[in-house]
Amino acid sequence: MSRISTSSWSLHRALGSPPLFGPGDPGPRQPSNGIISLLELPSALAQANINTLEIVHFHFPTMDAAYVDELKAAFKEAGIELFSVLIDAGDITRADETVRAGEMAWIRSWLDLAARCGATHARVVGGYAPVERNCAPLLDHPVLQRSAQGLRELADYGSSIGVQVITENFRETTDRADQVLAILELCEGRVGLCADFGNYRGEDRYDELAAIFPKADSAHVKALYDDKGRPDENEFRHSLGMLSKAGFDGPMSLIFDTPLHGKSTEWDNLAQLRTVAASFCA
Repeated sequence: MSRISTSSWSLHRALGSPPLFGPGDPGPRQPSNGIISLLELPSALAQANINTLEIVHFHFPTMDAAYVDELKAAFKEAGIELFSVLIDAGDITRADETVRAGEMAWIRSWLDLAARCGATHARVVGGYAPVERNCAPLLDHPVLQRSAQGLRELADYGSSIGVQVITENFRETTDRADQVLAILELCEGRVGLCADFGNYRGEDRYDELAAIFPKADSAHVKALYDDKGRPDENEFRHSLGMLSKAGFDGPMSLIFDTPLHGKSTEWDNLAQLRTVAASFCA
């Protein structure tokens, strides 16, 4: 059933904007300027009537087992579903096999964490390598082949520990709908999809979104904002309507990532988006 969700990214400022990191970088670090901790977030979400969450990997201040157990308990106590860990780095399309193996190992470590903290899903980036278009079938494209191979391997590993791997129309390898669909076909049903409203732009934006919505297991629902911080509600409803008509029945994660205006907070903006999105929950 469709349900309201959000991502820790939408509360990035409140959580303290920790440094981004990926393979080869220093690992998780405590944010220095947050007004709420990740451990406090489940309770705050319950008060905001948002009952599902996705956590971006760099919002974990540590991967220590004791902390992960405490976080899992906080979700249980607040009655909040942890749908997924969004693994926002790691390039599975690296041509160098040694480098690629290191990236894959790093991603697997986050799949392990997702399982330990009770997430049912983990989103893996489909790749950062651009797909140069030519006359060859997309299913034979070496970049898409590498992406699908990596996703299949990670999906099989995730399945063994109780985590469903999904990917997203995010970054260069998946910046066109037909590339996303080719990757999913090559993954033979083992990999799901998060459809992001904001990651396709241009005149064919709605055509691109319409092509991937039927495959979506989850969605990042974003409104377009004007320069005064006001969301375009009609456009937002149009995109939500397209998603609903495609038969979507997963979590709709409210994404707020635009500048704050006046005295408004991230919570205020999420509440505004929630009011609209809730009318599309089945």
